[in-house]
Amino acid sequence: MDSAASKKPCCERFCEFFKSAKFLIYLGHALSTWGDRMWNFAVAVFLVELYGNSLLLTAVYGLVVAGSVLLLGAIIGDWVDKNPRLKVAQTSLVVQNSAVILCGVLLMAVFQFKEQLSVMYDGWLLTTCYIMVISIANIANLASTAMSITIQRDWVVVVAGDDRSKLADMNATVRIIDQLTNILAPMLVGQIMSFGSHFIGCGFISGWNLFSMCLEYFLLWKVYQKTPALAFKAGQKNTDDQELKHLNVQKEIGNSESPVEGSQLMNETAEVKKNTSCCYQMAEPIRTFKDGWVAYYNQSIFFAGMSLAFLYMTVLGFDCITTGYAYTQGLNGSVLSLLMGASAISGICGTVAFTWIRKKCGLIRTGFIAGVTQLSCLTLCVASVFAPGSPFDLSVSPFEEVLKHLFGDSGSLRESPTFVPTIEPQIPTNATVFEEAPQVESYMSVSLLFAGVIAARIGLWSFDLTVTQLIQENVIESERGVINGVQNSMNYLLDLLHFIMVILAPNPEAFGLLVIISVSFVAMGHMMYFRFAYKSLRSRLFLFCSPEQKPDPNIPSLSNSI
Repeated sequence: MDSAASKKPCCERFCEFFKSAKFLIYLGHALSTWGDRMWNFAVAVFLVELYGNSLLLTAVYGLVVAGSVLLLGAIIGDWVDKNPRLKVAQTSLVVQNSAVILCGVLLMAVFQFKEQLSVMYDGWLLTTCYIMVISIANIANLASTAMSITIQRDWVVVVAGDDRSKLADMNATVRIIDQLTNILAPMLVGQIMSFGSHFIGCGFISGWNLFSMCLEYFLLWKVYQKTPALAFKAGQKNTDDQELKHLNVQKEIGNSESPVEGSQLMNETAEVKKNTSCCYQMAEPIRTFKDGWVAYYNQSIFFAGMSLAFLYMTVLGFDCITTGYAYTQGLNGSVLSLLMGASAISGICGTVAFTWIRKKCGLIRTGFIAGVTQLSCLTLCVASVFAPGSPFDLSVSPFEEVLKHLFGDSGSLRESPTFVPTIEPQIPTNATVFEEAPQVESYMSVSLLFAGVIAARIGLWSFDLTVTQLIQENVIESERGVINGVQNSMNYLLDLLHFIMVILAPNPEAFGLLVIISVSFVAMGHMMYFRFAYKSLRSRLFLFCSPEQKPDPNIPSLSNSI
């Protein structure tokens, strides 16, 4: 079949590729991530502009988003597991884009009538608008989380079928799309807001999401038609069987003539009603939350997932923390933009390296190689702490800046603290421009820091793809949603902790301490993965050495991961 396909003309093969489910998923994902990256960048700028160039609303939004995914990740994943694939994808798509459109229209109204709103009802109407914007934007983020779990963690696996190499190629391509849109989308919307206005920027994003929602909805339907396996989902059969059993119980009650048999059936019916009572249903989210985390802990890839989450506890990334520190070290906006571009190129190299190393060494060993590569590159960041030009000074208390803002110089608590966290979770800052930067004595320290961060992106993205595919291959189909939901919760938890760490030590003199702590967490994460890899490879070797030992067919096999 492969030889026959290779004999086809190039034009025919290209046409088949552009009509394939794989390309349609790529196109839909590109449209979705482009809208997400534009919105995530723009909403931070909008909130800063609305609150008088203060980061308070942005910080509140970031904390609300992180807290929501942390609490609801397992519940969202469980909802993804228990409903038909097409219904989940279409519902998530419509809710996400509708929320962004509604939020954009609301922001346009606030920008247009801000002065009038600020004097109505003593400003409470404007405050209500702020609350509505953050709440609706949070709903959009939760729907985006459900969409990401559905497409990237489930649909991609089904489309790839049993071909692990095809799955790896699809994961790498999806990640390259993420890298490109993360750079280009904020640049586009930033230029629109610079040459136009925030009002025009809101209108453009709302219009884009309306257009994108219609096209993505069509693409989802085409992928579903071209992949019949998407119509069959593990877990749905059990639900249907239970409903059928309940109907049969009721039917047998009506036809039963024996009092004993009838009483038994009545007891079963009472049990069913008890399980569907109001209190039982109200406690369902709590049980789902608990069961999801327990299921995550019992997975064979638990330590691999935890290792990925620990990589989020770091300041060594191109977010507002790193760019803010770079500004204090004398780097201007043009240099930062070049460094961000180099980081994106390094990330793309990491995704390409993942597919090549996986074919040569296997999936589990690829994660080991990626971890060693990332840790080796991060040693440059540790060296930068002690290099010439580093502001690192342990004699300066990390908490001095926080106490100063909270209590002032007099030592008494201020009535209205002016300290505002200068960070926000999951907010890209690709278009941040610093017109002037302070002068420093030496650029050796900051050069080593960014050299390590950029080089480490190769190992980081290879490792991320490794863990992603391990979860895809080794989590049973009926639990993919809830396990990936808990994984997202873990990622957000560690990400939130790293922002809290920066809030406690915001001064540049303490940044070196944050670098050392970050590298330590990355090292602990990779140690978890090394433990997982050692146990997996050793157990597989034991199976090879013991022909009479047969693996349990109910447990997902790691044979394709080695």
